[in-house]
Amino acid sequence: MQIINRCSMEFKSVPDNVGFARVAVAAFASQLDCTLPELEEIKVAVSEAVGNAIIHGYRNKPDKTIKITVTIYKEGLEIKVQDDGIGIADIDLAMQPAYSTDPERMGLGFVFMQSFSDRLQVDSAPGEGTTVTMFKHIGLRSTKARAN
Repeated sequence: MQIINRCSMEFKSVPDNVGFARVAVAAFASQLDCTLPELEEIKVAVSEAVGNAIIHGYRNKPDKTIKITVTIYKEGLEIKVQDDGIGIADIDLAMQPAYSTDPERMGLGFVFMQSFSDRLQVDSAPGEGTTVTMFKHIGLRSTKARAN
């Protein structure tokens, strides 16, 4: 796939940056002439990925760094959210609906990311952090749009 445009950013692992990340990624994605529902889906998916990095990856330690890279291709949008946190020992288990390492959480983060992406990949290992990569076709190229 040929890269049309790319944006990278880093920010501290504080809850206030969840809103920043979702708006920044949506603003960058708008170059693709996204529909409002597509932009809302992108914002929710980014919120969940960044929230997971803060809550689970870094266990709410505000002095850590989250990295996001957003790449626009002719085929759509790729969003990578990376942390250098504790990592995930069992990715399949972590992606199960209602599973959470925090009993106060509903455990739906990966469910939302999967629902609002055409492809979701999670790379992680204990002690090595986590990278969540989401790909979304935009407009008529969307897998979900073709299904309707």
